[in-house]
Formats: sequence, C-alpha cells, structure tokens
Amino acid sequence: MKTLRCLIYFFSMISVSYPAAAIETIAREAILIDHETGTVLFAKDADKPMAPASMSKMMTVYMLFERLRDGRISPDDAFSVSETAWRKGGAKSGSSTMFLDPGKRVRVEDLLRGIIIQSGNDACIVVAEGLAGSEEAFAVEMTRRAREIGMNDSTFKNATGWPDPDHVMTARDLSTLAVRTIKDFPDYFHYYSEKEFTYNGIIQINRNPLLYKEMGVDGMKTGHTEDAGFGLTATAKRGERRLVLVVNGLANKKDRAAEPERLLEWGFREFNNYALFKASETVAEADVWLGESPTVPLIIQKDMVLTMPRAARPGMKVTVNFTNPVPAPIEEGAKIAVLTITATGQEPIEAPLVAGAGVKRLGLFGRLGTALNYIIFGNAG
Repeated sequence: MKTLRCLIYFFSMISVSYPAAAIETIAREAILIDHETGTVLFAKDADKPMAPASMSKMMTVYMLFERLRDGRISPDDAFSVSETAWRKGGAKSGSSTMFLDPGKRVRVEDLLRGIIIQSGNDACIVVAEGLAGSEEAFAVEMTRRAREIGMNDSTFKNATGWPDPDHVMTARDLSTLAVRTIKDFPDYFHYYSEKEFTYNGIIQINRNPLLYKEMGVDGMKTGHTEDAGFGLTATAKRGERRLVLVVNGLANKKDRAAEPERLLEWGFREFNNYALFKASETVAEADVWLGESPTVPLIIQKDMVLTMPRAARPGMKVTVNFTNPVPAPIEEGAKIAVLTITATGQEPIEAPLVAGAGVKRLGLFGRLGTALNYIIFGNAG
C-alpha cells in the first residue's frame, strides 16, 4: 500500500476562498459576502453587537414570510390596528409610519409592504400583535428563531428596531438573515425591490437609495437612529452572481447612498465565482486490491463553487490524497480520498471524495491468482 497524491493544476477554472482584500470603508461596521459560497470578501467589526435600527425589521418580515409560505396566514388576512400600535408607531409617534388608523383592519399584504417599503413602525407592531399577541412575546419568538437560523449574536426586544440597549444585532447576523430570506422565500423576496407604496392616500417611496441606480440591487432595508447612525443591508445580482452587503454607523444619507455602491462595485469587480466540480463528478480513480473491479471512481458529493480574486487564479492547485490501492470490499459512498485546494498564504480548503461504486472482494481463487500475479509481475491490480 502507498499513499497516492494526485496533483491537478487549474489555471482558469479553479477558485479559492480568499480573506478580504485591501479596502477600507467609512462605515463603522460592515460585511460583504458572496451569496452562493458564503465567502467573506470584506469585513469590519462584523461580529460587534450594534444597534440595527430599522434593519432589524427584516426579522419581523422573515417571521411573516414563514407564516405565508407555510399557509398559516394568507395575504388577504387582516389584523386590527391597536391603540398601542397607533400610539407607538403611528403618525403622532414622530417615527417611520405607515399612517395606520386605530381600530382599522389591515390586509397582511399591505402590512408587509408597509414594513418593507415605508418602514412603518405601526405596521410592525400590528404584525407582532397579530402573530404573537403582543410585541414583547413576538420579540421573544424573533430571538428564538434567529438562533435557529444561525444568528447567534442577535437579541430582539421589539419588532421595529426602536432603540433599546438590549436590542442588538451584528453585521454578520444581518448578512445571514439576508441570505436566508433570499434562499428561503423566493416567492416573496420581490417585495424588497418595490420602490413605492400608497396607503391611506399617502405615497411613500422605498428608502433604499441603491434601488434607483442601475447596478442590480433588488433589496433590502435601511436603518437609522441616533445611536446606530445610518445603515443599509443591500443585495445585488449580476448574471449568476449575487452579493450581500451590510454597512452601519455611517454619518448621513449621502454616505449611505455612496459607500454601499462603492463596496458592491468593488466586490463584483475584484472577485468572481468559479465552478470546480459538479456533484457526482469523477475527480480521480483509485486502484482496487483484490476486487472484482480493478479500479473505483472517486467522486465529489456536492457542487464545488469557490470564490477568489480575479487576479489570483494562476498558480492555484488541487491535490487528491488517498492510499492506493484501496482494499476490497468497498461500499459505494465510502470516504476514500481528500480533495485539497491550496493557494499561497491561504488556509487549505478540503472536501471528501467517496467511492462512486461498490466493489466486491474476489473469491478465494481470484485472490490467489491476484497474489500470484503480484509476486511474479509486481502488478497489484
């Protein structure tokens, strides 16, 4: 037996995940990721708890989307506007509002648009009360669900993002929420790209400044409070690539319009995705010792699409490491080898390779013949 190290060079189709390249931002917290691979292209204090302001409304929307997808509510269902929702989030509150009237019943779809497009605090409270009985109970549900989908550093105290010292998220958690929203709710995500909504005779436009620029942005949510500064969670798609960006702590609306555009343009320009292998593709073959088949295909189980800087492709390499020959019997799906991607200055990326077919062991006479063949000719097959 010997360890075989199969070296495969790729000069145009390999991709390797890289840490963030050199770029700076005036945002206090930021993260830029590739939606498909999850590769972080840039991060700044991405795990620092921060006041998310209205960007936390994305979690309220996520909870509503889940009910719609699962059929627990319908877009035409209606919730009543309580005195509390009107007082805390209505026109007299001085905050972002959908201008709901107390005592009125409002369609779920209208509330959804009121949250996403108009950032209505009143709409958020109405939804929270309609789904959980109270905003406080709904905030507990939000925190629990956030943990379940991987947002481990987010704690919600309300449905709106209203300032509370214990109501915190991180930029990384917001990017996780954005990715999950896009993946989990393809039938509902389009609401985030709508530019205006009229309710109660009042036209309000979406506050996401990037929706009005020809750069592929189709979501998601702005935020602003005195403590949080100006923030934006944005996503843009060009061709098959989608990036997700979170920035917070910007000084004003002008910076919120310019800085996210600059970071997204940099991400699309400097990085690209490359398909290395497709699921079930044979990457290499291994010899089989004392098996009914002389070889066994080594396949990768999942699509391998990796993100790398466009300028860093040449010189990347892929190796396949396994002990050769592989003794029979071999079960289909058994882990046989390790695929390793290396690049200068980067942590290796590894993926298992498994047997693409089962191989039975030879019978007694077959094993004797193979052994004799090996003794005479040195052939281990």
